[in-house]
Amino acid sequence: MPAPAPNEPALDLSPSPGDEVKATTCYMCACRCGIKVWLRDGSIRYLQGNAAHPVNKGVICAKGAAGIMQHASPARLSRPLLRVGERGAGEFREIEWDEALEIAASWLAPIRERDPDELAFFTGRDQSQALTGWWAQQFGTINYAAHGGFCSVNMAAGGLYTVGGSFWEFGEPDWEHTKYLMLWGVAEDHDSNPIKLGLGKLKERGAKIVAVNPVRTGYGAIADEWIGIRPGTDGLFAFALIHELLRMDRIDLDYLVRHADAHWLVIRDPGAADDGMFARDAQGRPLCWDTAANGGRGALAPAGAAGISPAVVGEYALADGRAAVPVFQLVAERYLDPQYAPEAVAGRCGIPADTIRRIARELAVTAFENPVRLPIAWTDAHGREHAEMLGRPVAMHAMRGISAHSNGFHTCRALHLLQLLLGAVDTPGSFRFQPPFPRPVPPPNRPGRARREDGTLDAPPLGFVHSPDDLVVDDDGHPRRIDHAYSWTYPLAAHGMMHTVIRNAHAGDPQRIDTLMMFMANMSWNSAMNTAQTMQWLTDRGDDGEYRIPRIIYSDAYASEMVAYADLVLPDTTYLERFDAISLLDRPISDADGAADAIRQPVFDPATQPDSQGRARDVRGFQSVLLDLGARLGLPGMANADGSPKYRDYADYIVRHERAPGIGLLAGWRGADGGAHGKGAPNPDQLKRYIDNGGFWRAEVPQSGRYFKMSNRAYLDWAHGMGFIGAADPIPMQLYAEPLQKFRLAAQGHGRRQPPEALRERVETYFDPLPIWYEPFEAAQVDLDAYPLHAITQRPMFMYHAWGSQNAWLRQIAARNVLYMHPDTGARHGLADGDMVEVSSHNGSITVQAKFAGNVQPDTVWTWNAIGKRRGAWGLDKDAPEGREGFLLNHLISDLTPRGDCANADPVTGQAAWFDLRVSLRPAAGAHESTPQFAPLPGPQGPGVLRYAGGKRGAAA
Repeated sequence: MPAPAPNEPALDLSPSPGDEVKATTCYMCACRCGIKVWLRDGSIRYLQGNAAHPVNKGVICAKGAAGIMQHASPARLSRPLLRVGERGAGEFREIEWDEALEIAASWLAPIRERDPDELAFFTGRDQSQALTGWWAQQFGTINYAAHGGFCSVNMAAGGLYTVGGSFWEFGEPDWEHTKYLMLWGVAEDHDSNPIKLGLGKLKERGAKIVAVNPVRTGYGAIADEWIGIRPGTDGLFAFALIHELLRMDRIDLDYLVRHADAHWLVIRDPGAADDGMFARDAQGRPLCWDTAANGGRGALAPAGAAGISPAVVGEYALADGRAAVPVFQLVAERYLDPQYAPEAVAGRCGIPADTIRRIARELAVTAFENPVRLPIAWTDAHGREHAEMLGRPVAMHAMRGISAHSNGFHTCRALHLLQLLLGAVDTPGSFRFQPPFPRPVPPPNRPGRARREDGTLDAPPLGFVHSPDDLVVDDDGHPRRIDHAYSWTYPLAAHGMMHTVIRNAHAGDPQRIDTLMMFMANMSWNSAMNTAQTMQWLTDRGDDGEYRIPRIIYSDAYASEMVAYADLVLPDTTYLERFDAISLLDRPISDADGAADAIRQPVFDPATQPDSQGRARDVRGFQSVLLDLGARLGLPGMANADGSPKYRDYADYIVRHERAPGIGLLAGWRGADGGAHGKGAPNPDQLKRYIDNGGFWRAEVPQSGRYFKMSNRAYLDWAHGMGFIGAADPIPMQLYAEPLQKFRLAAQGHGRRQPPEALRERVETYFDPLPIWYEPFEAAQVDLDAYPLHAITQRPMFMYHAWGSQNAWLRQIAARNVLYMHPDTGARHGLADGDMVEVSSHNGSITVQAKFAGNVQPDTVWTWNAIGKRRGAWGLDKDAPEGREGFLLNHLISDLTPRGDCANADPVTGQAAWFDLRVSLRPAAGAHESTPQFAPLPGPQGPGVLRYAGGKRGAAA
């Protein structure tokens, strides 16, 4: 008889983390994952990924899990602050909200009465641009923008002017069917959890992953092949691949004719006012040459007609006798040129010609010899029925590494051109659009330029320029906006140019502003180029002794470096203390198979969450504060006829505001009974429905509409019904960007609006309707013998912007940064691993610690961004390693080109060219800390260097 089992203790192998759980949306990066917040006795105990959420499907990263410490940060602001000392000294007195809002209204009211453009309103990574942009429009200022101008506008504009969508957060590889993925300039900070989930699927299936990046980290570390490209040459590499595909005749011409403009005729009449424009019929429809018409002799026909056999090469006579050629003819003529052969570009890219040829062959073999066929019937926009969906299983994804260069717009277009030639946009296995994309090319909304009788702008301040007529310039062609966006210098600046605001406001160019209002925009530190001089501009006084930027209103949840430069500080909540709308009108969280949006809900009342000194906090969500200010100012749409506020707070606005009839911030559970989706009347119970559903809403794209969205009748009808597009018309993708040619013609002396004489050559050069490559401006304008190395930053997977690097848990991963370089690079410069090194650019010098690493190509040095802090900021101890040993490359990056004639930016979109930096190295013997150092900022201090909220440790035992 067996011996009796010993007594085992009762073990709870799945203990509950708390006694209450609430679902909301993470805000530790741009991913916007669903999370569950576990509470015990009203205190936060645990953050868990929401397995039902469409973005992350339960996955949570280091950043997301560390949101507990973000919420408990000693850097949290507690009350409104009014400056009492010199600007920049960080000396304030606490005031009550009524006084703060009265002060703000007293500053803003005269501006709106006098000239609304005297307010410059710029926001950082706030994820609420659907509100802030509308508020600026109602105030009437053209001087509004968000963070995208120094982050991703090349990516967005490059895609939206080419395919009607873009990389970044608005499209994704077909993770289920891709056989070959190329990652171009992709770091680990954006959209990270969906990418990690997708890469896992690819690794399981044995798909090949190729990472193109000067640095091999994160995703590149698990790639099958790393191509260590020289920064700023991605476009050349893409052109060499295109050259090889054309040479091998591995192009999907059928796809290009069905879904793009390859067969559209372009007028060839040098010197004429319509040279380079599409040939059109009397109804304005683009024309092609139908080879089957007229008994096989061919004839002109509308390019969008069904049943035609259009030519894609050759030269044809128009009705007036002039010559025209198909777009594809122009593509072939340009990229078959020997200057784009692998041997011609290899030296500049740092990629062997044999590697370029091999990658081109691999792309061709994957696309054309291993297609994906899905047995899904579908009908195209012309009514043609298809029994299956044929896909080219080559996918591409790209991010800031290609965008943040002065040639980034054309590089982004080059990648889309490469995809199109392969037939690899929104087909099975390729890059896929996420609803509400694709949109018409370019999107129809233009930037606001004029004010109505009620003082509001005639359109939102940000939009898409279609021609010189849409520029925001005066009668002499000079910029009207404080950031110079939508001017002849940066015409397609679709996100504005936040990186130029401080310099121009200081200089009064094009006019003096009265008040600079900023939200979550750390413009005195890591969100500025030329950081030290930016701090000087913020504090500089004119001859009259007054600040050259008279007033600065700033809102943030934390004591960032920028707080010290404000005159009035409006403390924001943490992301666990407010309602937010993750809206389809803003930065969607859709995936390729479904549209989605989400909310944040307040898990805590901020008044119950004491600050680091144990005091009750009196903070308000900035969105609610904006609406309060709007009501106090009597702005249209924010105040009732009797002057009372139209909206109680931001939550009320989310539910009741309509951008157009039936279109609000949230698409789910609309209508009086909550039965409508996409479009419908406001539903007073809408937020409750979201909360009951885990904080999100998702609607599936019809099965037959999930691919070929630009030409798929099922998708176009569905998207129109949901309110995503104005009409269910096909969206032809554009290899040839006609809006750019309109600018070239203007530079050549045609049209009502022409650029100032000094800018004609610039506009004609960079507004090529086919993608081009040119040397980044900094490399072209400095002595490369003096500055031989590229220097770039990347954001780590475990931190995001400056928010994460104040976080106690994340700081235990990294509390300082170093300058990484290849061992051969260090040896060439007389350095040993760990030495202090002086890094110099044409704009200045810094002293940092060098660290050898083999995961970088030898012509590049790099570091993690935003870890370095100004001493005393962010609630960190004044001797914290982030301040003593951390650093920013921003000190080296000029906000102007070396010649000083333009912003250090892309000439098409104004995108900040962060990654064009060229530097030199030399040993810094005797140095023991990073430089430059600045006077420590006063402010709340944490109880320790690497830990806070420690009193909760073990409290659940």
